Amino acid sequence: MEGSVTPGAAPAPPAPPAPKAGWSPANPAPLGLAGFAMTTFVLSMITANWTSQTDVPVVLGLALAYGGLAQLLAGMWEFRAGNTFGAVAFSSYGAFWISYFVLVTFDAKLLGAAQAGHAVGLYLWAWAIFTGFMTIAALRTNAAVLLVFVLLTITFALLGAGNDGASMGTLHWGGYIGVATAIAAWYAAAAQVINSTFGRTVLPLYPLTKS
Repeated sequence: MEGSVTPGAAPAPPAPPAPKAGWSPANPAPLGLAGFAMTTFVLSMITANWTSQTDVPVVLGLALAYGGLAQLLAGMWEFRAGNTFGAVAFSSYGAFWISYFVLVTFDAKLLGAAQAGHAVGLYLWAWAIFTGFMTIAALRTNAAVLLVFVLLTITFALLGAGNDGASMGTLHWGGYIGVATAIAAWYAAAAQVINSTFGRTVLPLYPLTKS
């Protein structure tokens, strides 16, 4: 019998309330995309040399709170929603921004000047590889998200090569493509928020055909 207590046993916890009819959880993807976009935009503006290199500390708060923690939370909520692609992507890039915060704040001082470029290059090449295979998975999402992943793969590759080869020109190009990546991610986030609030397609995402 529901709610009964067996002698000597702890009472059973009450059952959670059933969801209201027609209720559905909010989509966490726009939050993850927006956190990624803003942090990428600010850092890429600096990398492209469109603003002063002394502005780097302003990225750290964004990297930890918005690009990092908020995006990581979006990834966890994507797990709850059953979206494997979104869960892996947002959780991973949230962790990337948190690791960037740790790298710049604590670890960079441990790297010697001669090894720093190769070490950071290795770090960025590893993320380029991850982003490359996520781009393959993005072929079955929508054109807006696919564009983000294509541009991000190029960005990581340029930044990896630029750091590894100490090439400022290559780093600047990584910054330029990074700005384009951020704009594409902002579009994908804005489209999902605006389409949701308007209840119709205002900004198209161009879904890709699933086999």
